Amino acid sequence: MNPDVDAALIDRVKRGDVKAFEMLVVKYQRRIERLIGRMVRDTDLVADLAQETFIRAYRAIPQFRGDSAFYTWLYRIAVNTAKKALVALKRDPLITESARAAHNDGDDETSRLENELTDGETPESVLSSKEMAKTLNAAIDALSDDLRQALLLREIEGMSYEEIADCMNCPIGTVRSRIFRAREAVALRLRPLLDTQAGGRW
Repeated sequence: MNPDVDAALIDRVKRGDVKAFEMLVVKYQRRIERLIGRMVRDTDLVADLAQETFIRAYRAIPQFRGDSAFYTWLYRIAVNTAKKALVALKRDPLITESARAAHNDGDDETSRLENELTDGETPESVLSSKEMAKTLNAAIDALSDDLRQALLLREIEGMSYEEIADCMNCPIGTVRSRIFRAREAVALRLRPLLDTQAGGRW
């Protein structure tokens, strides 16, 4: 992610170059969709909300001053877009029909894997991995919004603490605290399934 390239593209967008914005969409679309997907857990909504995020960004880009990285700015728009959609729909983002369907599809995939085991795998090990993933997802889903966002930005997006603080508009100390608390909560849920010592990081 090169901020200089983003800055050049943004300047072109501000001068009316639509293709420059399309390049930004191509660059960040998957990351934005992944972010929204972790928030709404409804595959039917992800693409629409991602598109709405980019439309809002395009309309607001004349006001973008470059005080933060473009992705940080885009991230905030995506989070606000997803939150507004969830409030408007008045539904639990973690319990939707599409989310259930996605989990069922995953079960089917696991079933196929059990029938095509690679060397060293057993039905028991596959089942254990499936249970671990299920528990991990449930533990992350159970976190508060602030803890979950901080953890995902660190572990999934690979952002630095400084970048997360910028994204979440809070001090670095708060980010460190949220990530620590999130990891502790997740580890607590995973501990019964792990053979490692209780103090190990998940």
